Amino acid sequence: MIYDWYESQRAILSPLADFAQAASKFYTNPLWPLSQAPSMQRVSASYELMHRLLKSYEKPAFDVSSVRIDGRDVAVQERVALDKPFCRLIRFKRFSDDPDLLRRLKTHPTVLVVAPLSGHHATLLRDTVRTLLRDHKVYITDWVDARMVPTESGTFSLDDYVRYVREFIRHIGPDVHVISVCQPTVPVLAAISLMASAGEPAPRTMVMMGGPIDARRSPTAVNNLATTKSLEWFESNVIYRVPVNYPGAGRRVYPGFLQHTGFIAMNPDRHMQSHYDFFLQLVRGDDDDADAHRRFYDEYNAVLDMDADYYLDTIRTVFQEFALVRGSWRVEGDPVRPQDIRDTALLTIEGELDDISGAGQTQAAHDLCTAIAGSDRAHYMVPGAGHYGIFSGRRWRELVYPRVAGFIAAHRDGAASASAPAPRRRRSA
Repeated sequence: MIYDWYESQRAILSPLADFAQAASKFYTNPLWPLSQAPSMQRVSASYELMHRLLKSYEKPAFDVSSVRIDGRDVAVQERVALDKPFCRLIRFKRFSDDPDLLRRLKTHPTVLVVAPLSGHHATLLRDTVRTLLRDHKVYITDWVDARMVPTESGTFSLDDYVRYVREFIRHIGPDVHVISVCQPTVPVLAAISLMASAGEPAPRTMVMMGGPIDARRSPTAVNNLATTKSLEWFESNVIYRVPVNYPGAGRRVYPGFLQHTGFIAMNPDRHMQSHYDFFLQLVRGDDDDADAHRRFYDEYNAVLDMDADYYLDTIRTVFQEFALVRGSWRVEGDPVRPQDIRDTALLTIEGELDDISGAGQTQAAHDLCTAIAGSDRAHYMVPGAGHYGIFSGRRWRELVYPRVAGFIAAHRDGAASASAPAPRRRRSA
């Protein structure tokens, strides 16, 4: 019922949002004689803020059309490598007319970025992808909004997530380096564990960033909610059916707007201050700062629905039963045994100020992957970084990325090569 109410509210507010947008442009239109009056800038700013608070936010584009390599602009094209009902595997293909540069591009290691399926779209990792493309061939998981998946495609569970990751790794090949950001650290570790147990070729490295491998450590507000409420409470209070105006009508989902409300509720004062600062930037004509605000909230406010089975599985397995760290997790009947991983090097990364995945939660992967040699594992605590800072922004580009790229370069030939001198790497700019 709440989903139908939300959609009705969106329909009612949509004309008002359009009006506010038109009014904002009108009051600063240079063809209007009073547009240069000091008060008009304030009026226009008020209407634009109203527009942004009332509008609906759709999934943004990755918008990675080129990357700078060796001082040259290299064209980038998105391609769908695999198309599954609940996820598309996207490859960012790089092109160059320079034969020498093209040869260097072909020698770069291949990276699979497993984006989180926790409310936001994979485009949240745009900065991650753009930076990686300087030195790597990049794939990313682009999860589909569950409300857009017809019920004929079936449900999607945590086991299905693990199966998807295994299929993507097989498709790319064993030379791949897997980077998981936040939520997928758990299913990615499960997928690689199952591959190791089955004797399948394993990825060269796994880089795990800010994820709840062991959610018992340094619990955050996210962890506390999951442990203080029963699974039945979640099923009764946050699971709804998609309304009739979407392809997935009737599907049971955890709606994205509820997740977005939870995001805002974690730091309401920070968001209120950010919107007030945006208003002042518009009044002062600080276009660069105002554009930065728009870009951030265009992404932050665009959310997706998650299939109910997947969401409830994650709550139970990761945050209530701690099945991975207790050794009791079985995926489609097969036990998840991280201790079987031998040939995949492990790098874990945490943010010093992360309020979503607490300190030690990601580092716990080292306690599980006991067969990986000490020379093939590393941990990095990013000073001054919050959750988003470990994969986006200045700290990601200046502090985290050099360590990730160096770790991948040192293990291009597999985990065993880490103890030997690393092959000389031909770097791009």
